[in-house]
Amino acid sequence: MWHWFAELDPNLQTAITVIVVATMTNVACALLGCFLVLRRMSLLGDALAHAVLPGLVIAFVFTGTLSLPAMFLGAVAIGVLTALLTEGLHRQAGVSEDASLGVVFTSLFALGVILIKRYGQDVDLDPDCVLNGMLEMVDDNVWQIGGFEVPRALVTILPVLILNLLFVVVFWKELLLGSFDPALATAMGFRAGLLHYTLMCLVALTTVAAFEQVGSILVVAMLIVPAATAHLCSDRLHIMLWLAAGFGALSALVGYAAALIFDVNTAGAMAVSSGIFYGAALFFSPRYGWVSRWLHQAALRLRIIAEDILGMIYRAEEWAAGRRLQPAEVFRGLGGGVWVRVVLSWLAWRDMIRRQPEGLELSPAGRLWAAAVVRSHRLWESYLVRHLGLPDDHVHEPAMRVEHYIEAPLQEQLAGALGAELLDPHGRPIPQLPAESESPNKDERQDQP
Repeated sequence: MWHWFAELDPNLQTAITVIVVATMTNVACALLGCFLVLRRMSLLGDALAHAVLPGLVIAFVFTGTLSLPAMFLGAVAIGVLTALLTEGLHRQAGVSEDASLGVVFTSLFALGVILIKRYGQDVDLDPDCVLNGMLEMVDDNVWQIGGFEVPRALVTILPVLILNLLFVVVFWKELLLGSFDPALATAMGFRAGLLHYTLMCLVALTTVAAFEQVGSILVVAMLIVPAATAHLCSDRLHIMLWLAAGFGALSALVGYAAALIFDVNTAGAMAVSSGIFYGAALFFSPRYGWVSRWLHQAALRLRIIAEDILGMIYRAEEWAAGRRLQPAEVFRGLGGGVWVRVVLSWLAWRDMIRRQPEGLELSPAGRLWAAAVVRSHRLWESYLVRHLGLPDDHVHEPAMRVEHYIEAPLQEQLAGALGAELLDPHGRPIPQLPAESESPNKDERQDQP
């Protein structure tokens, strides 16, 4: 990988420094971004990243320096003011939360641009630097520490990253509870309001630390996009944090390579690469991805068709003393369609059914699966009649829909509630499964069509 980077950029040291600084910045932003996403405050993170701009300019005007402490104080003051104004407009003036946030942060950002034009002419504080950053020049501004030249950006962002990590670790319980139920957190004695404003101050600090090198574009992207991508991939908070940090680091690496290849702004390329990862997660994440959900729904549909076919064959043999259905009868009974033919072929290939001259025959494995489906159906019918008082002629259709979702543990609970009952409300026997096959269709469902 480094040899490949060396071919793109002969100055390998600069490449490493840029990637390290960008990675630290992205991870610092992604850690806080996870809590902004979970609190449904993504726009507030965007607002803070823009609204601190006038705070930076005002701090420079009053102190005459671009030192981090002065910039931090100005940014935190404006960040807290943004949160207070937004909450005040929402609660006191009756303005909707999104509208109040839009009014506050756009007004403050516009004020910051005006102040930069007015006071930023003779200093290194210009709109291009604020928006795009100067990652490519990260090696040009260094500090002497212990006889070594260390990039100023690294010295600036590393303490912020450590502070964010400590904040997450020390206040893990409070953040976990407050992110999902602030009212419960307050009722349990946690100061949810103080935690909220502490989070806002850290967002402001991270924004200030990253402004000079990566600009507001990458800060805004990394506050939200890696966290949103991780949220699509996992519902567990600790896993979400790891994934968000990983996506942030990967965006730094891929974005830098893309910037070298296409000769574009490095911070912008990193933000775009982060958006590409989000798009990939939107389609392919295991649970919420569009493609994954479509595949899951298709697999569920095919499994239901397979169980309907097996159930039809089982009932035909039971009701008509061993009568075997012809494929055409099964096809018509399920309403036809190409998927019925596909599933019939798959069941034959899996040796669940066997095609005989006189019709379709269940194999031992297929009979076990079919018995489990019919058992679910008839247990549910019996339960509806005995415990819910439904008439006998009203329980077949509900049971036809539910039979595909009753696994072995629930079957045993239903059987326990019904006692020694061996017949369903229509007088048909409830199939009994062998003890060693408590879930006969479980393994088959792992290999569903």
